[in-house]
Amino acid sequence: MNDLRYWVGFNLVRGIGPTRLRALLDYFGGVERAWHAPSEELRSAGLDRRSLESLLAARSALDLDHELERIASAGAHALTWADDGYPSLLREIHDPPPVLYVKGEITPEDAWAVAVVGTRRASTYGREVTRRLSGTLARSGVTIVSGLARGVDAEAHRAALEAGGRTIAVLGCGVDRVYPPEYRKLAAQIVEHGALVSDYPLGTPPEGSNFPPRNRIISGLSLGVLIVEAGVRSGALITADFAAEQGRDVFAVPGSILARGNEGTNALIQDGAKVVLGPEDILEELNLTMVAEQVEARQVLPADETEAALLARISSDPTHVDELQQQVGLPIAQVTSTLALMELKGMVRQVGGMKYVVAREPGVEYVIE
Repeated sequence: MNDLRYWVGFNLVRGIGPTRLRALLDYFGGVERAWHAPSEELRSAGLDRRSLESLLAARSALDLDHELERIASAGAHALTWADDGYPSLLREIHDPPPVLYVKGEITPEDAWAVAVVGTRRASTYGREVTRRLSGTLARSGVTIVSGLARGVDAEAHRAALEAGGRTIAVLGCGVDRVYPPEYRKLAAQIVEHGALVSDYPLGTPPEGSNFPPRNRIISGLSLGVLIVEAGVRSGALITADFAAEQGRDVFAVPGSILARGNEGTNALIQDGAKVVLGPEDILEELNLTMVAEQVEARQVLPADETEAALLARISSDPTHVDELQQQVGLPIAQVTSTLALMELKGMVRQVGGMKYVVAREPGVEYVIE
């Protein structure tokens, strides 16, 4: 908690993003030392003149304790790279946001999430498809992630809530602001059954330039991204691009070739996006047909010494199966079969290329005996 003020401080410094902050942490070994470091040492750590000037100005102007009080007064809290509660899926992407402002709660079950996005000018077809798919996914235990925009996004959030499920809205402004303003009631419902999330500091207005970058968080929080209805210039296609870069599955609902609002989704399908004709296409592709069972299985202890040995050697950094086999000194067939069972239990996840990361979530403890 003592370090949180410095994380929040750096997040308020213009010109210091994830890459520069990571370099500072590597150089100084901690966020507090980096915040208080002399100018010469900051230059040695690689800060350019503008970033250094911005940091020095912020250090003299900011009352960091007051910033923490502002967050608490807004009914929000902040998660950082240093927190166990930072979303594990988001942690895996390139340059994840160092600070996430959260209003509501992100829970362990939100690791099973699908983003549903699309045009702000949704047709009757687009709205109905969004409601049916999002509602069924939510009833199946899948958290719906979207951007609280008009059209497809809002329908996805509403459908998840009406189905009794969870939903997360990623904002292009501070979590103390609601945009569009007519969604204040919807936003309040999301806080009760999910979370409003942003990497923008409190008070940040909903400027147009904020929205494309926030889409990387929408896809980063999700196992896959579903584009329901989108024209060729829709912001939803930016989310699809981020998803592809992050190794997430991209799904698209086909639409009429005569409707301009479907040109983007139909083009995605031409480019290799997975066609969605029903919710089962997503559930089966992402192995989400047994979410409830996987949630329950997360509570179990390692079943045997092999599971315990592997779990002790798997972290949030992807580790190749060959490296794990060498470390535990067991036959590769035994290692791969055990990892497959551990993945079903939700203890580990494969992130591509036969590499595994731990899927331990906040509130879930695995006791290795």
